[in-house]
Amino acid sequence: MNELFELISEAIMTVSGQVWGWPEQLPLIVVLLVGTGVITTFRLGWIQIRYFRHGLRVIRGEFDDPKHEGDLSHFQALTTALSATVGIGNIAGVATALHYGGPGALFWMWVTAVFGMALKFTECTLAMEYRVILPDGSAAGGPMYSIEKGLGKHWKPLAVAFAAFTIISSFGSGNAVQSFTVADQFRVDLGVPTWITGLVLSLLVASVILGGIKRIGMVTSKLVPFMAVLYVGAAFMVLVMQFHQIPETLALIVSSAFEPAAPIGGFAGSTFIFMMTWGVKRGLFSNESGQGSAPIAHAAAKTDEPIREGVVAMLGPFIDTLLICTMTGLVILTTGVWQEKQHQRVVLNEQASVTAIEGSSGVERDGVVADETLVSGPHVVRAGRPSDFLLIRNHGTVDEARLLLTDDPVLMSALRPFEGTVIFDPDQPGAMAGVKLLGAEGEVVAGTLVMEGAALQNGSPLTAWAFQRGLGKIGGGQGHLLVTLAVFLFGLSTAISWSYYGDRAVLYLFGARWTTPYRVVFCVMHFLGAIYSLELVWAFGDMALGLMTIPNLLSILLLTGVVKTWVKKYVAEDKLEPPVW
Repeated sequence: MNELFELISEAIMTVSGQVWGWPEQLPLIVVLLVGTGVITTFRLGWIQIRYFRHGLRVIRGEFDDPKHEGDLSHFQALTTALSATVGIGNIAGVATALHYGGPGALFWMWVTAVFGMALKFTECTLAMEYRVILPDGSAAGGPMYSIEKGLGKHWKPLAVAFAAFTIISSFGSGNAVQSFTVADQFRVDLGVPTWITGLVLSLLVASVILGGIKRIGMVTSKLVPFMAVLYVGAAFMVLVMQFHQIPETLALIVSSAFEPAAPIGGFAGSTFIFMMTWGVKRGLFSNESGQGSAPIAHAAAKTDEPIREGVVAMLGPFIDTLLICTMTGLVILTTGVWQEKQHQRVVLNEQASVTAIEGSSGVERDGVVADETLVSGPHVVRAGRPSDFLLIRNHGTVDEARLLLTDDPVLMSALRPFEGTVIFDPDQPGAMAGVKLLGAEGEVVAGTLVMEGAALQNGSPLTAWAFQRGLGKIGGGQGHLLVTLAVFLFGLSTAISWSYYGDRAVLYLFGARWTTPYRVVFCVMHFLGAIYSLELVWAFGDMALGLMTIPNLLSILLLTGVVKTWVKKYVAEDKLEPPVW
């Protein structure tokens, strides 16, 4: 079983690296996303700015008509799409972008959002125009229908590819990443075992998605506004208290976007391309512009005007990235936690992502792990202190690292320093999970190893630490609990919405009778995502996102001219208020 898991893990990492890392000079997916966004923006005359106000009027319900075909109101369609975008990407995604790419990565998230608004407008307008109304009265739409009906039957293989990648992505970025982040946050903050969190989350998701899109829309329309106000309100409080730091931080973000700063802590973004890639990658994960997922939700809106739903959809990246992600990034940067280490205890299992490299205590390493530095064979530990190796977590050296033993890895009770020899598996050099323990007399030692020390944070724990420090006494020292609650609500709502995306892709490929089996597998994957490692889960999510984005961007490029014609007709017929310019 372990060999199969390693084989799958290696395959996922390889494909993800090809999608996001080729060519190394400028990854193809970055060129496609930013390039298509720029082209669409100029062809449509900066529609994201000119008709921003009209989008606000539509979501206020000024144009709603219950007689129109569809399943959701404009507001419900937006909140369903937002529930899949305003979520883990705003909490964990921003944190990972800053951890790997540094402050400049946030700038490239902004760029992705600005041009992404035009992409979101285009893809959602196409989805509304080419959607189908099923015999039961429900709507089905998305890039697979836009490609087939807009470009013609001979393009159907591209539509099939998009639908297949959507199903894969629904298991990854829209599912496993969500449950992993919630489980990881609950483990760090509350000490809850990841399998328990995964099981509870799976049951909650199942209770909603088995009710179909109308129940999903009902839940998200209530959940999204509540959780967004809660999270944004707390972030606003932190930024008010850190107001004096904001100008300097904004200057750092802009300057680092074009000339990355020297590596600090976990920041490995020493090259411009590396840093920009992380910003675009996390920007895509956050707002999903150009990815093709949101059009599936917007296609279910009750309206007979595709353009009207397009202007609603383009508000998504503005709310998600330009507002919420920016606030998260500023909280992390102004509080300074992004470049600091925090004392923690971590059970050394497959999920811990702790690596052992050659070195001695007191020697600082940059955390970049090379194969030749990974330790293997027996190594002595005295009073819990490794004698000749260092521990790496979140791409930084663990300071004052100690190895402790416990007989209860759930409660981590009766912790005691390990004394003896750690024998690393020669087939897995550097891996702390599964090492053999020998006592001072050479006897086999039972128990579970726990690492204790000061290490860099990443993902949602980094954001939680920023809120804890930022809120300070106002939060009673419990500001991190707010992030834990937000992670739970965001992760749950995102998974619920993504199940619908995969559901529609299954319907397109295989028919309605396969949607129920898909939902069951979706819930199983939600549980599995909670118990695997951060690097593997995020790599799987990134791989699937990239694969479904490519066919969707191609269809946008080919159909933007058609959308431009529809915009001119819509403006002429409806005599809208004049644009900003």
